[in-house]
Amino acid sequence: MDYGLTELQEEIRSLARRVAEEKVLPERARLDEAEEYPHEIMKSLAKADLMGVYIPEDYGGLGGGCLDLCLAVEELSRVCGAVAVCFAANALGAYPFLLHGSQEQKKKYLPKLASGEMFAAFGLTEPNAGSDAGAIQTTAIPDGDCYVLNGTKQWITNAGVAGVYTIIANCRPERGPRGISAIIVEAGAPGFTVGAKEKKLGIRASATCELHFDNCRVPKENLILKEGMGFRVTMETLNKSRPGIGAQAVGIAQGALEQALEFSTQRIQFGQPVSSFQAVQHMLADMATQIEAARLLVHHAARASDAGDPQAPKLAAMAKVFASDVAMKAAVDGIQICGGAGYMRDYPMEKYMRDAKITQIYEGTNQIQRNVIGIDLVKEFNQRKKKK
Repeated sequence: MDYGLTELQEEIRSLARRVAEEKVLPERARLDEAEEYPHEIMKSLAKADLMGVYIPEDYGGLGGGCLDLCLAVEELSRVCGAVAVCFAANALGAYPFLLHGSQEQKKKYLPKLASGEMFAAFGLTEPNAGSDAGAIQTTAIPDGDCYVLNGTKQWITNAGVAGVYTIIANCRPERGPRGISAIIVEAGAPGFTVGAKEKKLGIRASATCELHFDNCRVPKENLILKEGMGFRVTMETLNKSRPGIGAQAVGIAQGALEQALEFSTQRIQFGQPVSSFQAVQHMLADMATQIEAARLLVHHAARASDAGDPQAPKLAAMAKVFASDVAMKAAVDGIQICGGAGYMRDYPMEKYMRDAKITQIYEGTNQIQRNVIGIDLVKEFNQRKKKK
């Protein structure tokens, strides 16, 4: 299908697919079993100039936008959702200062991220704050020319491998959510330590750890935008990155469909391939239809984000919800089509299901996204009503 992509976007998609098939495919089962971060694959993505796909050319990137990033994420996810999130999490960690950082911050970090010399991470979630981002308890109290950070972040992707972290902390706890700020913290800062790697259901090759801050001092020049603007930075970052989760989900679903097709055409029962049975054909047809719809919605949301469309946050939520639900259903149906083989760990289908589940949870659960969509719809309706 013609998705209206530019020549550069077609090249990005082709490059990502080549890396996925040549570098990721031979390693995905081993990386999953060993729960090993794919360092060599990240180097291959850097050599292909894909690490900076979303970074402006002035800072060594390809100058692409949200859609360009989504294209690469989908192709990687088609083979391995874990490798894809290792790649995409760099954008999540970088978006705060890419969107709102000073020129000094951009010049310092973006070229290193674009070249693959450095990775990034985003520290928002805490033991008592996830969907309720305004309830964070990590503090960054001003002290002279520094901020002093104390607290714990939980389930942080790329933790331990990132060289730079965007940490959401409260500089003025007495102000509640209005005191929340976004602060850059570099790996190795005194008082900053990374916890043990989490044992996860899926995306096992990605690094997910706690971050601990114990009187960690960082210079005030590491503040992004202004004090008290952290909630805005967080929401705009997530709105920008959510289409990427949708792209990850589409890639996982596409991979599951391809595995189901391959198995169903080779598995013989009652003297014929199981793909000849109408019950299986209907499942495959539904998978393919839903994946195509999800892909188009993700592309639409990404284009809206790149264009600065006011509808972009709502579309990003829609893309994330729909695509992740499609991924989960496609993976479950794929296992059903493959039967007992699909349930076995030496066959890739069960990994698609394990990897798909997280797309319904991180960067805002699907329940929260439905709240966002519903509230926005009601607000739009009331605004139209007032104009009449």
